Amino acid sequence: MRRILARVSSRLGDRRKVRDTALAALVPVAACSVALAGLTAWAGTGRAGTPARVRVTEGRLLLPSAGAAETSAYFRVANEGGSVDRLIRVTSPRAPGGIALAKHRMTEGNTAYGTAVDSVDIAAGDSLAMSPTGVGLTVSAASGQWRSGDLVPFTFEFRRSGRVTVLAVVVRPGTVSLQ
Repeated sequence: MRRILARVSSRLGDRRKVRDTALAALVPVAACSVALAGLTAWAGTGRAGTPARVRVTEGRLLLPSAGAAETSAYFRVANEGGSVDRLIRVTSPRAPGGIALAKHRMTEGNTAYGTAVDSVDIAAGDSLAMSPTGVGLTVSAASGQWRSGDLVPFTFEFRRSGRVTVLAVVVRPGTVSLQ
């Protein structure tokens, strides 16, 4: 009788071990299945693994006021690729004092001010429309350096896409929409 009871209890113990092992394996298998389904959906959209493709257009450089040391420039930056990219620097040979990325804000009294930012992310499939109420460029300007209608080269440097050079037209403030 003891032998029979030992065999039965041994089989029950084996079944528990098998059941516990199967349940322990089920969790990672389920997690992998969910991850695989997500990756399959992402790849199905045709964007999986495509690099960032950045395009910079619609450059406008505001004609500085008489005696002003700085002015602003605005562009449209579009990322038509499948990966995020980051704008890390903007330069121009016609702005020897430098160019800074800035986040412009308005106070309650309709006064504008800018805060320098180190970089700006452009999400995959998204665009950034620089404006006086958002991200823009603060450009050093020598008095009388530019006239309305001049074309000024700017070089945008992105972390993944590298450098993109584009021209901005000098415009008088208030003559074009910058939104």
